[in-house]
Amino acid sequence: MLMSNKGRPARLHYMAGTFRVLSPGDHVICAITGQRIPIEDLKYWSVERQEPYSSAEASLEAEKRRT
Repeated sequence: MLMSNKGRPARLHYMAGTFRVLSPGDHVICAITGQRIPIEDLKYWSVERQEPYSSAEASLEAEKRRT
């Protein structure tokens, strides 16, 4: 039986300008807002913290919390 990745969170390794799928899924969870981010819409992440963000604003908030 084939397993579907629909509705399942993915585990990713974030790199500069790209990411690698460690465990397949169809979304990740924003580290700041808790929103589901479909993999195909993922544009913002931190290589250093290895966390995804739903928007540029969420990414900026993560930077602010860091200092």
